[in-house]
This record gives sequence, C-alpha cells and structure tokens, in this order.
Amino acid sequence: MTAEDRGPEDGEQVRIVEVGPRDGLQNEDRTLPVQERVELVERAVAAGVSRIEAASFVNPERVPQMAGAEEIMASLSEPARAASIGLVLNRKGLDRALESGVGEVNVAVPATDGFSVRNQGTTVEAMLETLADIDGALAGTGVPLSVTVSTAFGCPFDGEVPTERVVEVVRRIADTSAVEIALADTIGVGVPRQVTELLRRSEEVAGGRTLRCHFHNTRNTGYANALAAVDAGVRVLDSSLGGFGGCPFAPAATGNIGTEDLLYMLHRSGLRTGVSLSGAVGVAEWMGERLGKTPPAYLGRAGAFPS
Repeated sequence: MTAEDRGPEDGEQVRIVEVGPRDGLQNEDRTLPVQERVELVERAVAAGVSRIEAASFVNPERVPQMAGAEEIMASLSEPARAASIGLVLNRKGLDRALESGVGEVNVAVPATDGFSVRNQGTTVEAMLETLADIDGALAGTGVPLSVTVSTAFGCPFDGEVPTERVVEVVRRIADTSAVEIALADTIGVGVPRQVTELLRRSEEVAGGRTLRCHFHNTRNTGYANALAAVDAGVRVLDSSLGGFGGCPFAPAATGNIGTEDLLYMLHRSGLRTGVSLSGAVGVAEWMGERLGKTPPAYLGRAGAFPS
C-alpha cells in the first residue's frame, strides 16, 4: 500500500464512517457468526477506517443478523473498540452499549412517523424524547453521541418528506449534546439538488454540529449525492464495504454506496481519506466470500486506475 492508496497526501481530509458490519449485514439472508463479524471490524480498521459501526444494540429477535453485540465488543482489540460505534434506540440499548465499552453511541431518529413506527415501534416525537433521555444518561461518561436522521430524503411509507420536517428534527437534535448529525437517504431516493438544499437548511439550525451524510445507491444516485455533499462542505460520509446493505423495515432499500467505489471517487477528486483503496477492495472480497455473493460495488471488478 502506498500513500496514494489512501488519497493524495496534500488533499483535504474526508472521513469515512464504515457501516458494513451493521447496516451492511442487517438485511443479508446469511447471518455471519460473531467471530467473522469481529474479523470484519478488525480488517476494516487495519485498512485505515477510524470510525466503524461495529454493533447494533437492538432486539435480536427483530434483527437476528445483529445478535451478539456484547460478544463482538468483548472480542475486539483495543484500537478497534475505540473506533467502534454502537447503534442504540432506547435506554436499554444504551446501557448494553456502555457496559460493552463502545467508543461512540449513535441514535437513529426517523424524519417520518410511518418509518419510525415500523422500524422502531414509536413516533418521531416519542423518539426525540427517548433521544433526550439517552443524552442525559450519557452525561459524564465521556462517550460521544451522534444522531442519524433516517428517511431524510424520502420515506417508503409516507412518501415525500418536506424539507421543513427534516429541519425541525435537526433543530430538536441540536438541543442535545450530539456532536454530529447525519442525514440519511435510507431508501436511496435523493438527488444532488435535494442534497444541497437539505444540507444548507440543516446547517442553519444545527448549532455548529458536524453534518454527515449516509447514502444508498438504490436508484444509482448515491455517488452523485456523495459528491454533492462534499461540494456543499460535508467532510464525513458513511459507506459500506462491498456496497452491501439495506434496511429490513424499508422495502426496496438496497445497498449502501460502496466504500471502495467512494474512495476511488474521492481520491481521484484530490481528496484524502486515510483509508486504503486496495485494502478496502480486499476486505470487500473477503466479506463477499462469507456472504456467498459478489459485492455490489464495482471497483473490485473493474479495478483501480491507474492499475
């Protein structure tokens, strides 16, 4: 691996949040055993990933692919544990995450009631109240809080999501100690112009919080949206090794943008990520072998340029 493999040394930094071990696996037919999920996290960290969705502290009966969160955290090396993000949706999940030693807590707050009720069993307003409770419980722990606004660009149940609705959810999140707010295109319906406008409006009420974006390539707009976000000033993006991913509670929510494809685009655009492109391709191939399928991302098949 060369320095150029992680982006030009003099390039501006764009940080990658690797979501493969959580969002990438939660909708797969084949459930990977705990030790293989641990190895996936370790391999990603070795490739240069500094933040990674390592575990989901949700009800394993609803999402069996995410069972064993505590075992995963207990088996991680110290560097991987420090890089780990744990998804929580309630106080019980938070207690589990803190006892497991996660490096960061992420809470998902949908922008629409249709998705919130089906995915989390509660309304958006009730979820915002839960977020405030989680925020209070995190005080003094030293564990940072990030919040993801799901269905910010469109909902599989409620349809179009008014910008004002998303902006109000962001404003409410900004009342907490969250250090970062992610806007998520959960079902891959957003387009670049929408990305630019939603980021502009969200920044107005985010109170200086870092804005992050999470895109799916369901309708082949994910990478264009990612570049639009970067052009709008976003410097943190979610992606999934191999382009795996989807939501079991969102019909037709196919894969996340692939980490290796995103790295290629960013590096060739003169930006630095610190994540090895060749390393990411290798981890995605390893992941595909265990899932018994070819990774949806393209770079593993086409190869980098220059080769």
